[in-house]
Amino acid sequence: MVAFIEGNVAEKAAGELVLLAYGVGYRLICGANTVMTAPDMGGFMRVYTYMNVREDAMELFGFATREERAMFERLITVSGIGPRTALNILSSMPLTDLTTAIIFGDAQMLARAPGVGKKTAQRIALELKEKLSEADIPAASGGVPTAADAAADAALALQAWGYSASEARAAVNAVRSQSDDAGELIKLALRGISGGG
Repeated sequence: MVAFIEGNVAEKAAGELVLLAYGVGYRLICGANTVMTAPDMGGFMRVYTYMNVREDAMELFGFATREERAMFERLITVSGIGPRTALNILSSMPLTDLTTAIIFGDAQMLARAPGVGKKTAQRIALELKEKLSEADIPAASGGVPTAADAAADAALALQAWGYSASEARAAVNAVRSQSDDAGELIKLALRGISGGG
C-alpha cells in the first residue's frame, strides 16, 4: 500500500495531478481542494494516497492532507458511495464543514455535493455520525485569519447549520476569547449550545 508520494508537480489539471518522483510520473485523481493547494509546475509536494483496485483498472487517489484521506476512506464505507462520489463530496465544501455536517446530521448540507441526493445524504449522516466526534472537526485553514475573521466564519458556519444569526453570534461571542481559530470556535460554540460546558 502506497501511503504517500513526494515529488515535483509535472502536470496539473482539473481533477488530477501528475507527480514526478524518482523518474516515475504518478497520475493521481484529486479533488478540487488538493489541486488548488498544489504548487505550480515543478513545485515539490507530498500527496497522501489511496489505491482503488477494480477488475478493469487501478486508480490512485491523492489528497493534500491525512485528514482528507481519512474522510475519503470513511465516505467510501457508506453503501452506495464510490470513490468518485466521495471525491465530489470532499470537493464540494471545506473539510471542517463536511465533518460538522456529518456529526450533526445535516443532510441538507451534505446533499449540496454533486451526485448526492437527499437519501444518500441521510445515509452518510446516519452511517458516519457515530464514527466521528467534535474532536474530529479540523481547524479551518487558509491564509492568516484575524480573530475577527475567525469569529465571523464560525458564526456563518453555525447559521449554515440552522442556527439563527443571533444564536450563532451569541454562541461564538461567548467563546471567542478562547481561540483565534474558526474551527476551534465552532467546536466550542457547539459545545456551549448543547450544554456541554
